[in-house]
Amino acid sequence: MRFGIFIPQGWRFDLVGIDPSEQWNTMKRLAQRADEGPWESIWVYDHFHTTPEPSEEATHEAWTLMSAFAASTSRVRLGQMCTCMGYRNPTYLAKVAATVDHVSAGRVEMGIGGGWYEHEWNAYGYGFPEIGDRLRALREGVEIMKQAWETGSATLDGRYFQVDGAIVRPLPIQRPGIPFWISGGGEKVTLRIAARYAQYTNFANGKLDEFTRKSEILRDHCDAVGRDYSEIVRSTNNNIVVGETEAEVKDRVAAIAARVKPYLSDDGFAREMSKYDGNPAVGTVEQVSEHLQALGDAGSDYTISYFPELAYDTSGAELFEQKVIPELS
Repeated sequence: MRFGIFIPQGWRFDLVGIDPSEQWNTMKRLAQRADEGPWESIWVYDHFHTTPEPSEEATHEAWTLMSAFAASTSRVRLGQMCTCMGYRNPTYLAKVAATVDHVSAGRVEMGIGGGWYEHEWNAYGYGFPEIGDRLRALREGVEIMKQAWETGSATLDGRYFQVDGAIVRPLPIQRPGIPFWISGGGEKVTLRIAARYAQYTNFANGKLDEFTRKSEILRDHCDAVGRDYSEIVRSTNNNIVVGETEAEVKDRVAAIAARVKPYLSDDGFAREMSKYDGNPAVGTVEQVSEHLQALGDAGSDYTISYFPELAYDTSGAELFEQKVIPELS
């Protein structure tokens, strides 16, 4: 199994209490720590407003961070989970990503999806199209980026995007282009787009039964378009709280709850903490390893780990590095 790690950027109230003037230093320190460790990649989310509810707390922008991480790390690959197609013109996005690929010496991934956070769509003036329109726009955007990276230009007279000989140079260092992570588990459209274009997928958020079912749907889509299913790496995200004992895990979850509670409504707090209640990735080293091994046995070749305490306490991530990764790598 291969391993990536999320760098806290504020979106999940994971930089609260840190002065905004120090937040970049915190993110850079954690990125450089990952660069020196066993992680293959570092990741951020592509969102503008905090979740599970909007607030005045900072959320740092994903592609700005990609460029900054590119210049301040040397080994780890750089990903977004996942870039929202509706937030940037795809030709512009292809240009940005190609530039970051040069800054990073060829370490960029393109995590891309249709988007879902209605509040920030409307607040930023994008409207909030129906899901079918968002996913059809995703397909057009991926086609534009693929053309741009393979040939240096893009032309498409689409329903959502129209480009005519757009020049996108320099070409990315990675050939034939930056790898696509088509993210999301939509069974009729998203997984069909993944079958045609993706080098990687990301779905199910660590839920074993859902991962297994959607993997079979992806296989069916691959058969339909003539794609070798085994070419696509299937990944999951996991919200991880790990300890040596169950009591330690309980204390870690309590510390997370105490940190975020002042910033959330009662409903928002309940929704946030529900992500850890009954989650098989919240547990002892043995329990977390068993869960990830089960995902691996089901075909999850890559897991991306989110540690909610990372900006304040790296001991959980250190335990994972020392006792979980060696077991599963």
